[in-house]
Amino acid sequence: MIEDVLMHIDRLTVKYHHYTAVDRVSFSVKAGDFIAIAGENGSGKTSLIKAILGLTHAAEGVVNKHVSGPIGYLPQNTVVQDRAFPASVEEVVSMGLLATKSFPRRFGRADRERVRESLIRLNVANLAKKRFGLLSGGQQQRVLLARALVANPYILILDEPTSALDQAMRKRFMDILQSLNQAGVTILLITHDIGGIGEYVNRVIYMERRILFDGSFTAFCEQAELSPYIHTHAMRHKGEDEAS
Repeated sequence: MIEDVLMHIDRLTVKYHHYTAVDRVSFSVKAGDFIAIAGENGSGKTSLIKAILGLTHAAEGVVNKHVSGPIGYLPQNTVVQDRAFPASVEEVVSMGLLATKSFPRRFGRADRERVRESLIRLNVANLAKKRFGLLSGGQQQRVLLARALVANPYILILDEPTSALDQAMRKRFMDILQSLNQAGVTILLITHDIGGIGEYVNRVIYMERRILFDGSFTAFCEQAELSPYIHTHAMRHKGEDEAS
């Protein structure tokens, strides 16, 4: 085993009846990676992540985890519109510890301290007693990120976490992810916003059911021949570089 490899995905395939959503995908995740998984709608990004998490059955292939411990997961479309949603912020974050508990699932002083530390880490400790449904979309995403981090996962996986946020909130959220990554959190990020992640990620995996590209963001922007989608972002990136 290579010492800093946390996980290796080997020829992973996901099928829905006769349709192949993910086709023999292989890659490794190293400690400290910040990886963007990109592709058009229907390219298999979410199916890949769900197979890695064990939420979807893999028809073929394996996921080799080289370290033990939880994986933090922030799924798609998690913003709650119901202002009457009854749970408080600290109750929502504490749910991230449930998987670490055996029956009966009771929370002690150490658990409450972990919740408090996670809220402080995401700068939402002042919202601890607030009803979750009353928060703004950006505040909710920070609280849900605190929930994903409270069990100290060795990898954090996020599925389009900024899709419901405006541009300013999206930038602030990505800055938070960058600070977490710099503090040692390994991140897999599914995103459509390729033009906005170049300064954050160290690697881009571009999918169309199988991996078409795996490398740095700079190299990604030089692969204009792969598809019009990549070409669009390559031109945007080039324009930003020329303007700076």
